[in-house]
Amino acid sequence: MANTYTLISSNTVGSGGSALVTFSSIPAIYTDLMLRHSARTDTTDARIKIGLNANINFSWSSLYNFDGSAISQTGSYGYGGVASTSDFTGSTFGNTDIYIPNYGVTVEHSFSVDSVNETNSSSIDQILLAGFRNNTDPITTIDVFPFTGNFVQYSTFYLYGIKSS
Repeated sequence: MANTYTLISSNTVGSGGSALVTFSSIPAIYTDLMLRHSARTDTTDARIKIGLNANINFSWSSLYNFDGSAISQTGSYGYGGVASTSDFTGSTFGNTDIYIPNYGVTVEHSFSVDSVNETNSSSIDQILLAGFRNNTDPITTIDVFPFTGNFVQYSTFYLYGIKSS
């Protein structure tokens, strides 16, 4: 059971946007990691990717709800949630939590994603996803980037270290 979250680093996208947000030199002093982002892109593609130590090839399965329809999906890339997009209601942002247990040890790493975006209308994307990284290197770098385009100004990214009790 986690009992302490410590902010490791944060990033707020400035004017002009950003195609990539990187958290590097992640210290190996915590048990788990939590990456939280509130993001919007300048394209109509809501998908976000993550890379762990520059590797974006993972296995994952999801329960994906798009406009009220439950769909089970699988994939082989670092799916990092959804953002609000340029065709959504202005000033709305998608919100995501990515939990990575045992990131600092030499094991194959699992992760989970809980993500939602909305348009202030009848459309919503909800993602619940479990992923697996078939690599035993401790995680020292996390990259976050949209499938296409850039994150817009005021998109925020927070990386927390978690110490278990």
